[in-house]
Amino acid sequence: MDEPVLLTGAGGQVGRAILEGIGDQYDWRLFFHSQPDEEPEAEYFVGDVTDDEVVTDAMADVGAVVHLAGDPRKTAPWDSVLSNNIDGTQNMYEIAVDHGVEKFVFASSNHAVGAFETDERTPEMYRTHDEFRLDGSEFPRPGNLYGVSKATGEILGRYYHDEYGITVCNIRIGNLTRGHPPIDYERGQAMWLSHRDCAQIHACALEADYEFEIVYGISDNDRKYYSIERAKEVLGYRPMDNSAEWNGDEKVADEN
Repeated sequence: MDEPVLLTGAGGQVGRAILEGIGDQYDWRLFFHSQPDEEPEAEYFVGDVTDDEVVTDAMADVGAVVHLAGDPRKTAPWDSVLSNNIDGTQNMYEIAVDHGVEKFVFASSNHAVGAFETDERTPEMYRTHDEFRLDGSEFPRPGNLYGVSKATGEILGRYYHDEYGITVCNIRIGNLTRGHPPIDYERGQAMWLSHRDCAQIHACALEADYEFEIVYGISDNDRKYYSIERAKEVLGYRPMDNSAEWNGDEKVADEN
C-alpha cells in the first residue's frame, strides 16, 4: 500500500505490536487518545475518535484505516463502550467513507463470541483433542458489554461495506501477550496471539484482496477453538508461533 495508513489506538498493546513488527513497511499516520510519552517519528494526532474535526484531519489522504481505539476493559460500563467503542467506530467509518478510504481493518475481539464458552464446553474446548471450532461464520455471541460493542463494530462494517463498498476486515483478536504465552492457563494458550503474528495478520489484512471478512487473530496453537483457516485462505496469513512450543519460560521450537 503506497498511501498512508491511519492507525488508531496507536499507544495500546495491539498498536505497539503492529508498529514494532511492521512499522517500517507503511507510511503510518498515528492516532492517540492522549499525548504519547515519546514523540513518534510518524505524523500523529491526539484526540477522541468521536471528535469529527480531529478524525477528519487525521483521515485526509489515507488509503486504509486500522482501527484499534476504544475502551479495552472487558468490565467497561455501557456509557463508555457506547461512546468510545460504538459511536467512535461509527464515526470512523463515516469519515472514512467521506474521504474515499478503500480499506478498513477493525480490531474485533474474542469477547464478541465469548458466550460460546459454556459450562458444557469448557474446559474441554481448550484442549488439543477437542474438535469444536468457531470459524467466523457464526453469529456473534458476546459475553459482556465490551463484547457487545465489538460485535456492533462488526455489524457497522457490514453496513458500510454493503452501502458504500468499503473493504472491511474484522479481526477477532485473541490473547495477545509479549514473549511467552500464559503458562498453566489452558484458555489463554488456546487463544494466544504472539506479537509477531499480530503484526503479520494486520499486514495481511492491509495487503490481501477481499471484500468483507471476519477472521480470528490467534497464533497457530495446538490448543485452539478458533479456526484460522479463513485467515490463511483469504488473507494469506502464515502464523509463525504456537503456544505448545513453550515449556515453562523456554521456547522449545527454533525461533527461525
